[in-house]
Amino acid sequence: MELLDQGVGAAGLRPRAAGKDSESRHRWVAERALFLWNNDHIVSLIAQNRGAIFPIIFEALERNIQSHWNQAVHGLTANVRKMFLDMDSELFEECQQQYMEKQAKAKEIQEQRESAWRQLEAVAAKAAGDDMVLVN
Repeated sequence: MELLDQGVGAAGLRPRAAGKDSESRHRWVAERALFLWNNDHIVSLIAQNRGAIFPIIFEALERNIQSHWNQAVHGLTANVRKMFLDMDSELFEECQQQYMEKQAKAKEIQEQRESAWRQLEAVAAKAAGDDMVLVN
């Protein structure tokens, strides 16, 4: 914050760190990171650089909305998410589409991995006969 007050500008923003902190399981860390988005100066810098910042922070916000345990963090995340949506709905929807595609791809990879393990277990069980015990 102090660097921003001294005129460092957008270069002083660290959206990856803010995103990571905002989805911290520690309530106080997450709340503090999300409170940054309430600062008018930061919001102004974000608006000017939203093309670079939205894609970085979007994933963290979505993960918070879907799974953060703390209601206060959940509410703050919803507010920040709405601010981004109001700021540039087209870019927001673009980021949302990319996030959904990434999630679908991750799910597909996980399913392939599980299928490969099932096949390996079947081959191993067949080779070992009745003597093998599988542990999950």
